[in-house]
This record gives sequence, C-alpha cells and structure tokens, in this order.
Amino acid sequence: MKFTRSGALIFFLSLTVIFSIIVIFPIVSEAQSEQKTFVTHSGSVIQTSGEIIDPVYTTTADPEYTEATVEFDPMKYLREFNYGKVSTLPDGKILREFTIIANDDQVMEVSPGIFFNVWTFNGTVPGPTIRATEGDIVRINFINNGAKEHTMHFHGIHPAEMDGVFEIVGSGGGQFTYEFEAGPVGVHPYHCHVMPLEEHIVRGLYGVFIVDPKESRPAADEMVMVLNGLDMDFDGENNFYAANTIPFYYQHHPIQIKTDELIRIYVVNMVEFDPINNFHLHGNLYKYYPTGTDLVPSFYTDMITLSQTERGIMEFEYTYPGKYLFHAHKVEFSEKGWVGIFLVTDDLEKNNQDIKYGS
Repeated sequence: MKFTRSGALIFFLSLTVIFSIIVIFPIVSEAQSEQKTFVTHSGSVIQTSGEIIDPVYTTTADPEYTEATVEFDPMKYLREFNYGKVSTLPDGKILREFTIIANDDQVMEVSPGIFFNVWTFNGTVPGPTIRATEGDIVRINFINNGAKEHTMHFHGIHPAEMDGVFEIVGSGGGQFTYEFEAGPVGVHPYHCHVMPLEEHIVRGLYGVFIVDPKESRPAADEMVMVLNGLDMDFDGENNFYAANTIPFYYQHHPIQIKTDELIRIYVVNMVEFDPINNFHLHGNLYKYYPTGTDLVPSFYTDMITLSQTERGIMEFEYTYPGKYLFHAHKVEFSEKGWVGIFLVTDDLEKNNQDIKYGS
C-alpha cells in the first residue's frame, strides 16, 4: 500500500484520535460515574452522578460534612415584631422610636456551602418588622455603617422630606432621623432607595412596616412572610427563591399551627427581576385584604398574584390536621426554593400571641 504525504498525515491523525479516545474515555467515564450522596425532600438518602440542585441538602458522603448554621433564623423572624421604644409625647400621642443600622459588607450562608454578600438592616435579610398603631409617631434613627450610600424609604403616607429618596445618607456612619405619623392601616414595605435601586433591593435592604388599626383585629397566630429572590451570579436573574430568604426552609422545618385557630399572614413580595410572584395555599382558602388598608376582605381564594412590593394580609383556619403545602404556583419559583409546609395538629402546645394594639 502506498501513501501520499497527505494520506500519511490523515492516517497519523486518525490513530492519534483513536488513541486519545481509548485513554481519555475511562477518565471521563470515571468522572461521570462519581456518585454523590444526598437527602431528598422526603427524607430518602439516594446516590446520583448528576448535578444536585436542591441547595439545602448537599453531599453527606464527606465525613467532615456538618450541618451548616445560617446567621438568619427564618422561624424566629416569622413571628418577631419590633414595637420600638415606647413613650408618650406631651400632646398625648404615642412615640415609637427605632434604631436601624445599615451594613453592606456582611456574608450570609443562605444554604450549606452557599454564601452571599448581603446588605442588611440591623444585620438580617429581611430587616426587622417594624410595627405601630395608626396615629402613633414613628421615629427612625437611621445609621449608615456601610461603604455605600443608603436610605430608608417607607411606603405609606408621610412628608416629602421623610421619603428617603433625595435625602441620601452618606457611608461610614452617616445618620438621618425619619419621623412621621403611622398610616394608613395595613402592611407596607420599606427599602433603600439609592440607585442602582435593583442592586440595593436584591442584596437585602428591605423589610416590613405594619400599621395596626386603632380598633384591634381579632386575635390570631400572626406571621410575616417576605417573598424574595437571590441572584447569586449577578446576571439579572434569580437563582433561588424563598419566603424569608432561605430556600426550602419551611419545607424542611414545617410551621406548626393548630386546628381551628385563626392564622394571619402579612405577606410582602420583594422579588426583583421577575414581574410577578404568587402564593398558593393547599387544602384551604383564605380571606385576603389587599395592602391591609380595609378591614373587610376583598377575596376568598387559595392563590394571589403579586407584583413587586405588592402586599396584603391573609387570614385562614385549618379544620383538618395534617401537612399542607404553601408555595409559589409559578413552578420555577417553588422548585428553586419558594415552598413550605404547615403542620396542623389538634393538640400542639403553643403560646398564642397576646398583642395589645396601641400599647
């Protein structure tokens, strides 16, 4: 057999490719078949060579693996309300005074092994839930300990100079005092209003402001759920979604409630980059008060759809015990962390909240 120079070159290259495939294939196959162990949502322990996309449970095959503890406790935040330092002014009005400190150099382990540079009010995302009664005077002593400029913008009714838009608070200890009369009744977000606004919000500078009516609402087990997202790679799209920051948290740590007990949820949508979010409740319907400004519900439903900063109050009771999902009915959001469980029991020992409105 005779080879031309070009034919010999082609033959040589062919042998090189075949040899490379023979040598490399076992290495690739071995890498592809590497088994990772993880725990599913149902508690099953399985192995896979594929990508593990559930951010809460990572590989447990590593003997040095330990369960991570996040800096933010979603279960504590759920029922934690800050009523401020209370005093009475000379004109008889109630003054509620708060100190809010902004930082932008903190790192939160949002899931085991997954860290995110969060910007915080009082060290958490979301910031503290501020609560007052309609007509109270709210005074916010704001301190900006961050490296960037920040403000606090409250949704609601207040003077222009208290709006937190043009009164930029400088970095490294800048201070500003916001003072206004609480109103209107309902649930309102607050957030930083410095440009680029989407960055200040998506990194965590937001929280909830509840204004209670002077005539108290019926006693209930009250909760706050801030619907939020995390853009981990800064491409303008959220990688994870959650109620109160930590993906899948309330699925792995069900919220315990009792049958025939009124549940009231203050829900605020702070998801950036996505035009809508929603909240679906399984096995039940709830009365819904948009923004909470009316004491009469507008809907009786099992799902609401919310645009950004849209919010409201949900009220419901469960008749039958058991596990009930709540989640975004936008499947992408629920599969990326915005999902939870209510564990309803007949005989659960619970300390019911005794909220004295206006106190």
